[in-house]
Amino acid sequence: MTRATTVRAVLAAAVLLVSVFITLTMSPRLGLDLQGGTRMVLQAKDSDTAKADRESTDRTLEVLRQRIDSLGVSEPTLTRSGEDRIIVELPDVQDPRQAAEVIGKTAQLSFHAVQGPGTEETDGTAKSDGTGKTDGTGKTEEGRTDTAKDGPTLPDEQGGLLDLGPAQLSGAGVKDATASFDAQQGTGWSVALDFHKDAGKKWTDLTGEAACNPAQDERRRVAIVLDGQVISSPQVDPSVGCKVGLPSGSTQITGSFSADEARDLALLIKGGALPVPVEIVEQRTVGPTLGAAAIDASAQAALIGAAATALFITFMYRLFGALAALALAAYGVISYAALVVLGVTLTLPGLAGFVLAIGMAVDANVLVFERAREESAERPDRSLRSALTAGFRNAWSAVADSNVTTLIAAGLLFFLGSGPVKGFGVTLAIGVIASMFSALVIARALTEIAAGSRFVSDYRGVNGIARPGRIRTWLNERDPQLFRSPRRWLFVSTVLVAVAVLGIFVRGVNLGVEFTGGRLVEYSTSRPVDVETARGVIAAAGFEDAEVTTAGDSDLSVRTGELDNDGEHALRTALSEEGGETTKVRDELIGPSLGDELRRNALIALGVAVFVQLAYLAVRFRWTFAVASVAALVHDVIILVGAFAWLGRAVDGIFLAALLTVIGYSVNDSVVVFDRVRELWAKRPRTPVADVANRAVLQTVPRTVNTGMGALFILIALAVLGGDSLADFALALLIGVCVGTYSSVMTAVPGALLLERSSKAPPPARKRAPGRKAGTPRARRDPADNGARV
Repeated sequence: MTRATTVRAVLAAAVLLVSVFITLTMSPRLGLDLQGGTRMVLQAKDSDTAKADRESTDRTLEVLRQRIDSLGVSEPTLTRSGEDRIIVELPDVQDPRQAAEVIGKTAQLSFHAVQGPGTEETDGTAKSDGTGKTDGTGKTEEGRTDTAKDGPTLPDEQGGLLDLGPAQLSGAGVKDATASFDAQQGTGWSVALDFHKDAGKKWTDLTGEAACNPAQDERRRVAIVLDGQVISSPQVDPSVGCKVGLPSGSTQITGSFSADEARDLALLIKGGALPVPVEIVEQRTVGPTLGAAAIDASAQAALIGAAATALFITFMYRLFGALAALALAAYGVISYAALVVLGVTLTLPGLAGFVLAIGMAVDANVLVFERAREESAERPDRSLRSALTAGFRNAWSAVADSNVTTLIAAGLLFFLGSGPVKGFGVTLAIGVIASMFSALVIARALTEIAAGSRFVSDYRGVNGIARPGRIRTWLNERDPQLFRSPRRWLFVSTVLVAVAVLGIFVRGVNLGVEFTGGRLVEYSTSRPVDVETARGVIAAAGFEDAEVTTAGDSDLSVRTGELDNDGEHALRTALSEEGGETTKVRDELIGPSLGDELRRNALIALGVAVFVQLAYLAVRFRWTFAVASVAALVHDVIILVGAFAWLGRAVDGIFLAALLTVIGYSVNDSVVVFDRVRELWAKRPRTPVADVANRAVLQTVPRTVNTGMGALFILIALAVLGGDSLADFALALLIGVCVGTYSSVMTAVPGALLLERSSKAPPPARKRAPGRKAGTPRARRDPADNGARV
């Protein structure tokens, strides 16, 4: 065993032991779509007195944190997103109506002097409060501005109008608010308010001014206004002298409060007034059973898919394939431990990405083993260890480029995606890095140790790389000339694209609620309800425009336009009359402005993905290769979107994640092919590029097929076992992997050949060994030297 092998083995063992320890002692952080709960995205809005910027949004977040803590939600999470958005995550909250009501209220509390009885305007409405809010009659007067002297005219608790003066004290001066029940005085529930020091002085002045008026005079009252409504307007006690006021600096809000009303009012006042109003632009609720089912399904898919992949790679590469399967198991432990220790929130798309990365992790091993097979075939007298070392060395360029393109796709998912899609990007990136460590450190250490065994070296059929595979042997015997007519393949690709475009225009793209706005709710009923019956019941309840479809085995999916939480509750109540106990399995609410934004961001993400991949490939390869590769990935995108249009499947954020992954996969395959074209062309610059490309494709087909099979095993398992939550995701990737495998050979290569006919650039230069100058003769290697270096 060489020193380098020893270092790799020790490093691999250390990382694996730490990963096992983390796996056994720490638990992952599950997203709400896996553990169940409600996620809201709040949009801060400009008000008359404040602008919705980073500072005001941060203050609003802290106020909301106090309100939500008072609700008793277990481990809520509030974070600011961008300049003016707040993300609220409430685990285990299945009915978000109370939370949405408490969060959305601005709680603009103010204290006013009463100037006398109010009068109605000529149109029968009370005078506006100048804020554009609903006045006491439920109507508004937009655009009316009150003078600095006058305040609003609002109805009191009994409905009589009061002419109020300007606000003398705001809710910001309230120190605390508590609800209490006074059984002795018989006043029922009330809310006690404690003021800060300066606010207490203002309160004393306000009540002192009111005390200068006669008893029972309207002007002796003080009005407490919450969000444009008088909630209490008590008379100042006759014992209070003029200009003296209440000395205590505290007061009570009394009224006909129920226990819940008093507690909610105290909660709002104690939480404070929001610096800026907020609007719920996105709301997602996932039932706990759906998340648990998704975890179980993903675990089964991972085990079955990984087992099938391990058996396949063992069958193809014998002993070395079995060692690669061990490295694949180590990869699973390492990547899982990395997710846990980094505190990454594991979402449903992220979980699918983790499972998918298992199938894609064999790519580097397949590249190395196929290169090692080529080295053994070219020099049969070469030692097994020397062939393996050459395989790792020659495959490095393709391994690095293909993983960089996948990392680019993962980065785009994180920076341009939204919600759970970001988790998929993080999981995919961690999987790529862990897979490179698994292949280049763990698998290399295991195979180099095995290659040092005389038994493994002598029995060439055991190790798996000393003999060419069946696919390679079959291709070498027949030597098909694939690119005598490149336009033939491009014509086939054009036909496929035309069929896809026809589906987009004829069938239309079924945009999900995430891109259109609206609400999508999935229900589970205790009694079976067919779609037509459910549609009739829901229409009779006043939701005629609702779209009702089946979801899963017996669940119902209802999609509507704008629908608030009270409307959703009414819809569920109507459905329960026919289906018995009705449980909300999944709920997605997207505001129209956010839907437009997400749709726009999706198009931007696709454009940026194409541009970034083009830029990277142009730097790493010839411009002809870069343009051809990007044309192939655009071909893949159109076909995938067209396939979903023909199938009537929803195009949403999860589909976007699959689409960007397909782009990375397609470029990955093209990189491997063009890397080989570049290498062979540099060795034989006088050979026609079409012959070079044909040879390169035949040499890389075994890798393309074997890697594709590894991914397909995982995706088929996800599609079959993943349920509705992952079915569309797996289907998109299945189509994308198949189309991407085809286009990387039959679209990208013919396109590059046609572009090369008009290119005047010389063939690529052959790489020189490090430290060796041009014209220097190569030193003859000692026959005993196996070529391994540290």
